[in-house]
Amino acid sequence: MGWLLGVLVKIVINGLALWLAGVIVPGIHIGEQGNTSSTVATVLVVAIIFGIVNVLLRPILTLLSLPFIIFTLGLFLLVVNAILLQLTSWVSGNLDLAFHVDHFFWDAILGGLIIAIVASILNAVIPDRDRARARSRR
Repeated sequence: MGWLLGVLVKIVINGLALWLAGVIVPGIHIGEQGNTSSTVATVLVVAIIFGIVNVLLRPILTLLSLPFIIFTLGLFLLVVNAILLQLTSWVSGNLDLAFHVDHFFWDAILGGLIIAIVASILNAVIPDRDRARARSRR
């Protein structure tokens, strides 16, 4: 049960980060105007898609771009986040979900930055059971 709860918490964290990016960045559109229940459902489904894209592609993209990441002292990870956000937009569009990132450069990079910051803050605030168990073993 603990594993499932951890996955659900990560989905909610991703969903909040995606929603906030959609609120802040004018080029990221999520949900339908005026339809709250549809928007919440869209956010949750897009968060699941974003999580799957991250799990499957982030390690590959990070490994392939490792020289750029090292050369830019980690700033190239913003481009990796933007690529993953743009891929999530593409997959969501193919599934007829109301999620779209207009432009790669400004919208996706700024959205990826916001998602990374929000997810980092929420992950720091919400305790992870695995990390708590590791600390208690010390």
